[in-house]
Amino acid sequence: SLLLLFSICVALPYRVGQLYTISKHSHQESDKGEGVEVVKNEPHEDPVHWPGQFTEKRVHLSSKLPGWARAVTPRIFYITEKAWNYYPYTITGKACLAMSQQHPSTLLEQHQGIRGAPPFPAHPHTGDHEVMFLDIALDEIPERYYRSPEDLRYFSSVKTGRGPLREGWREHTKPIMCSYKLVTVKFEVWGLQTRVEQFVHKVIRDILLIGHRQAFAWVDEWCEMSLEEVRAFETQMQVATNQKFGSQDP
Repeated sequence: SLLLLFSICVALPYRVGQLYTISKHSHQESDKGEGVEVVKNEPHEDPVHWPGQFTEKRVHLSSKLPGWARAVTPRIFYITEKAWNYYPYTITGKACLAMSQQHPSTLLEQHQGIRGAPPFPAHPHTGDHEVMFLDIALDEIPERYYRSPEDLRYFSSVKTGRGPLREGWREHTKPIMCSYKLVTVKFEVWGLQTRVEQFVHKVIRDILLIGHRQAFAWVDEWCEMSLEEVRAFETQMQVATNQKFGSQDP
């Protein structure tokens, strides 16, 4: 298991920024039959967490896998992602079909407007995990994902006046949002288990780091949106993204 800890300098509604960023990022990354296809997006009621949103997505990855992974996976390969979002708590389950077996991973999310201890003390996996602190401004990202307008060392928000983020920003910035992600990956295939699990952890780490960089860099686009407006934007992006897969119904 891997526990990822983020600190995000956004006093504005994190929930709105999260929804906006996921929708826009998914659309940008979807092209030529690959990327994120939305299968379901609907309200969901939970007896513990109360009203929330359920989404089911297919993340098409065939051409983005490294050579050793393509050699052992089907020609058409995707990960099914199911998420139950009861902000500020989210449960995400992923399963990929490879070599006729289901190999699951899970991601638990919790958001807090204060710095503090990881909020998963009772989770069965927390006794055996690596803790990783991610800095959205200063940590390196894969070169292919780098875009200068999203470099938070130089970005300055016109509407909010926030940024650039300099060394030590996590210690002195107020207010702040901390995002905790507990990631568990299982790929129980002899000879591939360690390699695949390490690869999946790295991919998830990169996606989450890039996504939170974009949430901050795009703040002027979403900071004045209401939850209703961002939900409408989410639907618009889902339809446009699904059209790339030949499906117009999210």
